Order: sequence, then structure tokens, then C-alpha cells
Amino acid sequence: MIYLAHTAHWQFLGLVAGCLAWILIMTTASINEWRLWHVANTSVITSGVAWVGIWKVCFYSHTLPKMENCQSISISDPFAPAEIPVAQVLMVLAVTCGLAGNISAAVAMRMVYFSVEDRRNIRLVFVLVGSLYLLTGMFCLVPLVWNMSSVLNNSTIDFPPEFYLPVAPVRQQLGSAIGVGIFASILMLISGMLFLCYQYVWQKLSSEAPRDTRVQLYSPWTEMTLSQKSELPNGDKQGRDNPAFHTEEVS
Repeated sequence: MIYLAHTAHWQFLGLVAGCLAWILIMTTASINEWRLWHVANTSVITSGVAWVGIWKVCFYSHTLPKMENCQSISISDPFAPAEIPVAQVLMVLAVTCGLAGNISAAVAMRMVYFSVEDRRNIRLVFVLVGSLYLLTGMFCLVPLVWNMSSVLNNSTIDFPPEFYLPVAPVRQQLGSAIGVGIFASILMLISGMLFLCYQYVWQKLSSEAPRDTRVQLYSPWTEMTLSQKSELPNGDKQGRDNPAFHTEEVS
């Protein structure tokens, strides 16, 4: 039995970082501040700023009935540019892959820290975790970079009249979602690399001797099995009486 608990501390840190990154990715997908649109006409958007996300557009107005006015953006809306529906799909995939990666990482840590005897699939589990984390980071990073490029280029969006937004803003700014998402993506990519770089288990498992068919203890010390205890040095497997207990018969 090979004990690997002392070799996977960095991978445990990768699991913690992966869970934190997954929470941040869900936060990025849910908040609306992907783009900040500054408009010149403040008759409706009295704050002069609208938050354009991948799911809806929101702004504050004192002239409309609600304090915060939001309009949803669907994946099938014809006015939405390509980066918005692509971001909707990829962020959902990122959240799903991140959840699967965290579950797989927990299984991998259990195999290492709790001395699971059957470790034939441990290499597959570590590779699976690293691949899922890398896919999650890429799924999240691609729409963020695409939307960031659109903001820097001041790209326009032909909103319908009910959105009360002009086609082109006065200027655009990057929202907080972009920064949070990029940080989460980098953290997820680092976690994936930590799991893929865990070479110790691959080297040791390949050189592990075949397991004895007899029962073994989960400790560094070995103990003789019952069949070994019954064998005597002269090869006789049957017990003998102790000569000290023999008595001569008195005739």
C-alpha cells in the first residue's frame, strides 16, 4: 500500500481554489455589470448610466414607475450582438463543468487522503479533474475577453424602443463582472494545472508491487497472516505439543 497524503497538499489547495473560482463564475454569470453605458439623454435614464449584462439591461429612472427598470435579453433576440448569446451559452457550460470538476476533485482527494486501496483509476480521476477545470476556465474566459473587446471598441447595440437606450452610447466602461470573471478564470486554470501536474502518483503506481492476495493492514507495518503463523520452520503445518507439559507414565 502506497501512502500519498503527504504528496497532494498543492492539489488540495487547487480544490479550494477551484471551489472559490466556481462561486465567482456563478457570480459573474448572474450580475448585470458587464458593460456600463453612459448616455447623453437623461430624461428617462436619470442616472445617465445603464448596466448591460448578458441576461438583461437595467438602469435607474425617477420618471418611470419602478426605481430599477430591467429588460431581459434572450438568446433569440435579433438585436443582440453575437458575443451576448455566445456568452449566455458558455457561462452556463462553465458553471456546469465547474460543478463536475469540484465533485471529481473531491473524489480524487478522498482517494489520496483516505488511503483507498483500489487506486487503479486514480490517474484517470486526476486527469479528469484537471481537464474539467481547464475547460471551465476557457468557457468563462472566452466570452469575457470578447465582451471586453467590444467595450474597448465602443461597439453599438441596436436596442428596441422599449429599452430606452440609444444605439451608441457616449462612452462605455468595463463592468465589475469582467474583472471578477477574469480573476475566476485564471484561478480555475491554475487549479487545473495543479491537478494535471501531479506526477508523483503516476510514477509510484507504475512501480507498485502486485498486491498479496492475503489480507493486509492499512499501516506501514506488516503483520503475519494466519496462514504464515501456522507454518513452522521445519515445514510441518501441524502443531506440536510443548515438551515441558509431557509426563511419564508411572507403571
